[in-house]
Amino acid sequence: MITHDVTNIRVRYYDTDQMGIVYYGNYARFYEIGRVEMLRHLGLAYKEVEDGGVSMPVYDLNSRFIRPAKYDDLLTVRVTIPQLPKTRLMFTYEIFNQAGQLLNTGQTTLVFVRTDTGRPCAAPAELVDATKPFFET
Repeated sequence: MITHDVTNIRVRYYDTDQMGIVYYGNYARFYEIGRVEMLRHLGLAYKEVEDGGVSMPVYDLNSRFIRPAKYDDLLTVRVTIPQLPKTRLMFTYEIFNQAGQLLNTGQTTLVFVRTDTGRPCAAPAELVDATKPFFET
């Protein structure tokens, strides 16, 4: 299992509704920020994977809202990869405010698709190599 915290994501005015509460659709963006930075932390960039001929579309997304995030909150997104990627890559998320309160939990599953054919494929070797040490016991 791999866990990485992405900190200091400030809730902007445009993230909120009229009540100053983060619009529910923006949590998917927070998840994306978290997973992109998680991969960067592992020494990979989405662009490098895509340049290698593999795209990673989101297959599913689940989200649970516990407390509202509000305008000007400073968020931490805790991202976990719970299992070694094969043909899919799962991420789980916990979003906390600056007081350490859990606001949201979520999960996304991405699939690997060859960009030239649009067909599913195995996880790129560089991604497997970067994550494998975290799953060896």
